[in-house]
Amino acid sequence: MTTTPATAVAEYIEARRDEFIEDLRTLVHAETPSQDKPLLDAGLEVVRRVVVNLLGEPSAETRHDGGTYGDVLDLRWEGRDDDGAELTGDAAGDPVLVVCHYDTVWPAGTIQTWPLTVDGDRLTGPGVLDMKFGIVQTAWAVKALRELGVGHPPVRMLLTGDEEIGSVAGRPHIEAAAQESALTLVTEPSAAGNPKDRRKGMVFADLRVTGRQAHAGLEPEKGASAVHALAALVGDVVDLASPEHGTTVTVGTFHGGTGRNVVAGSAEALVDVRVTEPAEQDRVVAGLEGLRLPAPHADDERLSLDVDVDANRPPMNPTPETEVVLDRVKEIGRQLGRELEPTAVGGASDANFVSALGLPVVDGLGAVGEGPHAVHEHILISGIAPQTALLAGILNDRTRDR
Repeated sequence: MTTTPATAVAEYIEARRDEFIEDLRTLVHAETPSQDKPLLDAGLEVVRRVVVNLLGEPSAETRHDGGTYGDVLDLRWEGRDDDGAELTGDAAGDPVLVVCHYDTVWPAGTIQTWPLTVDGDRLTGPGVLDMKFGIVQTAWAVKALRELGVGHPPVRMLLTGDEEIGSVAGRPHIEAAAQESALTLVTEPSAAGNPKDRRKGMVFADLRVTGRQAHAGLEPEKGASAVHALAALVGDVVDLASPEHGTTVTVGTFHGGTGRNVVAGSAEALVDVRVTEPAEQDRVVAGLEGLRLPAPHADDERLSLDVDVDANRPPMNPTPETEVVLDRVKEIGRQLGRELEPTAVGGASDANFVSALGLPVVDGLGAVGEGPHAVHEHILISGIAPQTALLAGILNDRTRDR
């Protein structure tokens, strides 16, 4: 195999794999549940310490207050040429943005019973795949390029703390940073080593019906069942799906009432919608917002319906500029002896926001593994060096474009 910057990085990382894993262990053991602000704050300090230990103090740094959500940390480092000299001004060009989230779905205390564990080629632990690996990978990719004397563009690393719950605080900073960057890379888990070029958009809807309670045996006629009314509405909700357009509608939870012998005074359903095209997202949002209770419940003044719709993430489809970058990514993969095939997936990420702006973005550059959000979450140790080398190769390729 011909030696290229990517192959040199692969060898460099393979020789230092144990150090890489120790950095990953540090981040995994710093628990960062999405809705625990004290732990998110403490965990972000650990993340910063690990990254700065590998790359040195950033040339610019901003920490944005996330309020009740995790803060957003914006770190920047100057580019380098092949002689190790800093690239500044016009010679440097716009930065490459790497977006990582440090929050996880795992509650506080999980690490006590599930520490980072080596099991053959598998490295298991809460958040190791989604996506503590991507943070460590980014820092080690840049470190490797520097120590090997290989050029890289200015790097802007954006660390967000609420991706798993909708990126309410993170989204405006992601969009602003992407607009100031030449390219956005997202180190979310890969698709078996392949980047992800299409992601579905997400719409969330909370449906709540308020009725009137009554004794189910003594005077049921004095009640108006919220459960019955909401159950009658479910069919209209599910009918918004359009399989031929890739639009799915799922009523994920349904609950209400207070007891078997009580006419239910309230009921709630949580709905998840996935779409592949912006027009479908608009159609479904309009349909959800226009929902009305069906007959005979619509004529009962004791019943009321409240619908809260959140068009959380737009669909991600590659722009022409992204297609050009993906072709270069495939070439870097070939240099590493791999045939990469960009893959469409149903899940969403922060890359959706960048794509919706019409900007180039490559997603799914992170770990090879399985089980995000599940007790079998793991990465493959054998994938550490290849994935880090792929990321480093993309960074170096942008420098050569300059």
